[in-house]
Amino acid sequence: MKIFSTKQIRLADKLTIERQNITSDELMERAGKTVFNWINRQLVNSKVKIHIFCGIGNNGGDGLVVARLLLEQGYDISAYVVNYSDKRSKDFLLNFDRIKNLKYWPELLTEDNDLPRIGANDIVIDAIFGIGLNRPAASWVAAIINHINKSGAFVLSVDIPSGLYMEKAITEKDTVIRANYTLTFQLPKLIFLLPQSGIYTEYWEVLDIGQDAEHLYKEPTDMFYVEKYDVLGVYKPRGRFSHKGTFGHALIIGGSYGKIGAALMCSEAALHSGAGLVTSYIPKCGYQTIQASFPEAMVLTDSEETHISNIKFDITPTAIAIGPGLGKHADTVKAFSDFIIQNKKPLVVDADALNIISENQHLLKAIKGNAILTPHPKELERLIGSWKDDFDKLEKAKQFSKENELVLLIKGAYTVTINKGELYFNSTGNPGMATGGSGDVLTGVICGLLAQGYSLFEAAIMGVYIHGRAGDLAVLRSGVEALTATDIIDFTGDAFIDLLKKNTKDYQENQDNA
Repeated sequence: MKIFSTKQIRLADKLTIERQNITSDELMERAGKTVFNWINRQLVNSKVKIHIFCGIGNNGGDGLVVARLLLEQGYDISAYVVNYSDKRSKDFLLNFDRIKNLKYWPELLTEDNDLPRIGANDIVIDAIFGIGLNRPAASWVAAIINHINKSGAFVLSVDIPSGLYMEKAITEKDTVIRANYTLTFQLPKLIFLLPQSGIYTEYWEVLDIGQDAEHLYKEPTDMFYVEKYDVLGVYKPRGRFSHKGTFGHALIIGGSYGKIGAALMCSEAALHSGAGLVTSYIPKCGYQTIQASFPEAMVLTDSEETHISNIKFDITPTAIAIGPGLGKHADTVKAFSDFIIQNKKPLVVDADALNIISENQHLLKAIKGNAILTPHPKELERLIGSWKDDFDKLEKAKQFSKENELVLLIKGAYTVTINKGELYFNSTGNPGMATGGSGDVLTGVICGLLAQGYSLFEAAIMGVYIHGRAGDLAVLRSGVEALTATDIIDFTGDAFIDLLKKNTKDYQENQDNA
């Protein structure tokens, strides 16, 4: 699913109006009705009190459409117009007249008004500001926003939480609605996917308002939200006469005294994601652990007992993951550097391997065009330097990825894959996955896919999706607090089944209807 800029969203509205031969007011009515239908399905004429706060622009016009439809259905509403400017959009005025024709006059709020009473069991619909906001709200409007935030009521925002900017970081945190739920139109918004702005809505959902399909398909963008059918587009089905050699040989290099578990989980995950063969290259101290815990693996050991000192092997892997549990012993740093300089196989670089590279950035030349890097935020900072906000972080990460011709993951709630200047935000995963070892599992899943012949980019977006989906399925059994990295491994197969399940059902239905 594409992610558009403010300019592109406005163009989509404009072309929808032109190509569908409708007015802007009719598009607003469609958007407001879509929001109303969603609310009505949840409440089913409940007697709960609903407060609708509307601005005086098009977002406020959407809010007035919702208020009118709720009123017509007999809901107990109070509608307010936050009168922050003398300028009003044409479609806002049309819908203001329509609700007045029902003999209902929304309350006009100015800086001289008392704040309306909102009960903790009430619902607030936020339609004050939309995507065009580019400066902090006036202090009296901020007071209304804070009043809503402190009310304890359930807050539903229309399109985006009021006070957020679409394409820059907020500067005044107390001027933003904290929504429990946001209903956004047609496509996801970038700000929902970034840590600094995503905290202002607990959940969000995309509502289809029928924007012009041809434009949505053809309009270019460099930002995407990756869902199941995007991943199905790169999935490689297995042939009946394939064998273990068909699916490659993953080599996992890692582990040190006290951290053999990282290499173990990475190795198990590589096998669970489909690699035909997996070999673990570890210090001697981990030999019995991996042989006993993971009998499917082959094991090669370094000459040192506690750390890796010389990466030498007589196998021919098709993909290599390096870093989980590796440590930064002086011998290990030298062994890593020597290995990276001569390696020609596709790599997944994680954990201490990333930290070694950040301290020896000349090594980036050796992996140029041949690696996926999987840093968490602190590891990323060591690689690209500090940033002032999330937008700056993405720009610096894009530049780093381009300059070094690398696929770069930024791990987080919506892990983003950066490839050739494009951003791919993942749709799966949950807070329970913020646990030790989860990143080692991700590295193994991606390496297992690389071993099977997926490209760097394909292995990254598919691996992130499968890893997150396995976590989503595992958490249904364990709960978020008890979820472990090995749970994610255990549910990797379920994630693949889930990936194919609906597709298979749709195929069968099409065959039955043929």
